[in-house]
Formats: sequence, structure tokens, C-alpha cells
Amino acid sequence: MAKDSFLVGLIGAGIGPSLSPALHEREADRQGLRYLYRLIDIDVLGVRPEAVGDLVRAARDLGFDGLNITHPCKQLVLGHLDALAPQAEALGAVNTVVFENGRATGHNTDVTGFAASFARGLPDVPLERVVQLGAGGAGAAVAHATLTLGAGRVTVVDALADRAADLAASLNRHFGEGRAAGAGPDRLPGLLAEADGVVHATPTGMAAHPGLPFPADLLRPELWVAEVVYRPLETELLRTARALGCATLDGGGMAVFQAADAFRLFTGREPDAARMLADIAELAGVVGAPK
Repeated sequence: MAKDSFLVGLIGAGIGPSLSPALHEREADRQGLRYLYRLIDIDVLGVRPEAVGDLVRAARDLGFDGLNITHPCKQLVLGHLDALAPQAEALGAVNTVVFENGRATGHNTDVTGFAASFARGLPDVPLERVVQLGAGGAGAAVAHATLTLGAGRVTVVDALADRAADLAASLNRHFGEGRAAGAGPDRLPGLLAEADGVVHATPTGMAAHPGLPFPADLLRPELWVAEVVYRPLETELLRTARALGCATLDGGGMAVFQAADAFRLFTGREPDAARMLADIAELAGVVGAPK
């Protein structure tokens, strides 16, 4: 008989506003599953990110079926797992852990989530020269996804030059020399002037970090703009870009498709991504969002 009851959770810092519990539980309800999604917030628990290994072991011992992992634990969890899926191993980051037969296996659905969202929302845009802002955990995932989608070259811009260089080196090892480069923010005007599109993967634009990640006058109508932030769905960057006539992609699709991939890994059931896209539009408070 197929399993119909699941206990999963999310480990991370400051995760109170996360929409993951609602996304997972709504889809589970529609499929007739008993599904509890618990937040395991290290800030609330008063523990350091390095405690992620203890939390993963505790969840496994308590009978959890799986966990999502978010900032700042996606890299720290690697040493506490029994196995890694190829995508997670290539990326050096895990956002989904599945418990099966006492073993913990790490996956990364951020890559597939962004790729699916991009293919759906910006299917025909040019990808020869892409600029990406942000080389953190989300940045690594979306850079992998962008190159997987066929981008000719991705230039990663980060305030921490070493972090941008390290990510570019990792991408070149995986995709081939010359596919990626690192750069500092001082090079952004020149890079955007020649780019086909820009992927934004920093916290700027989130409710707690309002504003634009770079001056609005660096945007132009020919430049497509893809956003990773999904709270709010319409960031100041997207609003400004749309007003100029840029093709845009909000962060809601990545949030949904990575959640759908995690749901599939946890349950073995096929989620309805279209219904989940309607869910996130409603949950994120978009007025007049498509149902």
C-alpha cells in the first residue's frame, strides 16, 4: 500500500516568513495526503549553522521523511549526509535531504527549479552573454542552471571578488573553460551594456532589503531581467525593468518548481506545478494574479 502520511521540515535561519510549508501542504491536501511541514529555525533554537548535522540526525531519528535546507546551511550540511545526487555534488550545495532506509541523501532542486522557471517564463531570449549578480548559494545554483540552459558565457558579479572568482572557476571546471568569469561591481556598467540579460541573485529587493541592486540607468529595453527574490514577487528591479519594456521573470517560478521537485522526492507523487504557481501568487499577495 502506498504511503500517504509524511513529515518533512525546513532547516535555516530566519525562515518564519517562508512559503514552503503552505506550498507543500496545499499540494498534499489536494492529493489526499497527510503532510506536516515543520520549520526548524536555527535563530529560534539559538544554535549556530554548524549545528545542522545534529538537526539532520535528530530529524532522521524522529521519523522525518525529508528536509529542505536553506541559508546558511546548504554547504555546511554536505559533511553530514550518506550520499549526494550528482547535481548536489557538482554544485557543492544541498537544499533537499531525503531519508530512506536510515540513509540521508542530499539533492539540489534549486538548479532544476530555476531552469524550469526560466524555460517557461523566458523561453526565447538570447543567452550568448549573461551577467549574474550574486555568487552565494542561490547564485551558484542559478549560474549552473543558466549554463545548463545553453548560455554562452556567464559573468558573475559579487561584492566579494574572491567569491565570484571561485564560483566562476567551479563553473568552468564543470561546463568547460571560458564559459564563466568573475568580476567586481565596478565592471557592472560595461558588462550590462554588452549583455543579453541579467540574473539577479542577491537579497536586494526582499522586504527586509528594499531597493535596486544597481542604478536604474544601467537597464535598457533589450536587456531581459530574471529575479530570484520572491518575497515580494514584484521587486523594485522588476517593476523598473518592466516599465522600460524589458522581458522579465519573477522569483515565484523558481520557488514553485524547486518545491515541486522536492515534493516529488519526498513523496514519490507527481505535483501539479500549475496549481502551485497559482498558490504562490495568492500566498505572496499578488492582486489580480492568474489562478
